[in-house]
Amino acid sequence: MKYKIHREGQNIIFVLLFILLVINIPAYLFIEWKVIPVIFIVISSIFFLLVVNFFRSPRRYFKGDHANAVVSSVDGTVVALEEVYEDEYLHRNCIQLSVFMSIFNVHANWVPVEGTVKYVKHHNGRFLAAYLPKSSTENERSAVVIQARNGDDILVRQIAGAIARRIVTYVEPGEHVSVEQHMGFIKFGSRVDLFLPLDSEILVKLGDKTVGGVTQVARLKPRNNA
Repeated sequence: MKYKIHREGQNIIFVLLFILLVINIPAYLFIEWKVIPVIFIVISSIFFLLVVNFFRSPRRYFKGDHANAVVSSVDGTVVALEEVYEDEYLHRNCIQLSVFMSIFNVHANWVPVEGTVKYVKHHNGRFLAAYLPKSSTENERSAVVIQARNGDDILVRQIAGAIARRIVTYVEPGEHVSVEQHMGFIKFGSRVDLFLPLDSEILVKLGDKTVGGVTQVARLKPRNNA
């Protein structure tokens, strides 16, 4: 598994490094009591490494059968697994499977199912804590619907949180996508909801940890017309 800096973080990291150098170099040169600049340097280094860690972008490969697999879009913890009515696009009861990301998780978002993108829409909204149930419909969010290979429509919802202020979505309607492809990125903490058919076989439970692009969270039922 190889790591690089995600494109969403490259400019941020460069600017942050410049700002920290501007602060720390003069502090070290002109403050006689060296304990203070050393403290500045240590705090700056820790902060810089946390930001670099946040924007890491590992290359991952799903080793299972892609045909009916639903793979976690993100690294994080399963915080919701329940039957709900999805009213934005699907207009039916679904299984909602939500994964919450902390600031220490990789924040790249992977495509959860192989298929064709049918719908992409961004919604402005609030910035409630992402682990709250109402954040799914009230927060800043972006919805993507993918028609899986078996014909099922799967809705993926990227949700901003109390800290996250920018959602980026790369896929476009009509595009064929795979589970090894980045779907987008959420900056500085949030969650992703998957809305699955009720007859899906769920392979995780509340509290389970997931790895984006690697952990299979569900299996879709094969359809005769697929």
